[in-house]
Amino acid sequence: HEDTILSEVLSASIGGAVSASILYPLEVLKTRIQADGDDGDGDGDEGTAKEEGSSKKSVGMVEYARRLYEKEGLQVYVNGIETSAFQSSMEKAFYFFAYTALKNVHATLRHLLTSSNSSNASSSPMSASTNLLLGCLAEWAHLPVTMPIDCLTTAIQTSQKQNAFKLMLSILKEGNMYKGIQAYYVLCFKPALQYTVFEQVKAFLLKSRKHKVLSAAESFALGMVARTIATVAVFPFVRAKVVMQTQKKKASSSTTDGDNGDNDGNKPVSVMTVLRDVYKSKGIPGLYQGLGPELTRGVFSAALMLMIKEQLNG
Repeated sequence: HEDTILSEVLSASIGGAVSASILYPLEVLKTRIQADGDDGDGDGDEGTAKEEGSSKKSVGMVEYARRLYEKEGLQVYVNGIETSAFQSSMEKAFYFFAYTALKNVHATLRHLLTSSNSSNASSSPMSASTNLLLGCLAEWAHLPVTMPIDCLTTAIQTSQKQNAFKLMLSILKEGNMYKGIQAYYVLCFKPALQYTVFEQVKAFLLKSRKHKVLSAAESFALGMVARTIATVAVFPFVRAKVVMQTQKKKASSSTTDGDNGDNDGNKPVSVMTVLRDVYKSKGIPGLYQGLGPELTRGVFSAALMLMIKEQLNG
């Protein structure tokens, strides 16, 4: 059946909010690990930050989650859940609004440009490259709205003392609403690649079926595979984005050491500089630090969202 923009937006928005809420503790965990010790900076104790940074390298995800719970309690795993759900809902809604609109425009143009004698060409599925391009454009369409919410969510997840309102005022005051957006020159391929894999395999599976809807189990399994491929492909840039969004604390604390730190705090840092510094200090494992919780959360989040979306759309 023809996908309408309204059905795509509503189903994706609901699916995004539900999956983000259910898996929020994993979201907190992966952000803390990717931030590389920034959670300790809130206490102003550099030694504590270094100690926690080293503990993340020496313990597994489950052990680190237990230690985080012992230190900050259950609240750390639910603080900011509403912001995360709102961000995910808006992100998926804007993405699928733009993606479905672009897909419909592409289908209309192809139909107009294709002669009536080659109706098979006009009705054939989009190629993977076209799907990928439309996905990248759709990803950039939602960033002006969702990037500030993403920065706020990251700040909430890595802060121990400030409430969401104070953090939001701080971000607005410092003009850091779009910190880390440079990473999206590559990260735009993540959802594009994920949904391209999903759509291409879905089209192949449904090609010979009468009922053109995937089952819940098929949607869930295919969503897991698609998200895994996309996440592994661009993960170093996911890591760099989180580091850039949480660097303010480090820059601020370094200003107390002298003029050098002040200059560094005012100097914009590029995503390639962050990646280079992480690689120099920790090598390849440093670039993929936090991949475990990112994959666990991301895979189940995408699978849940796509399953809910497909069922609501069907």
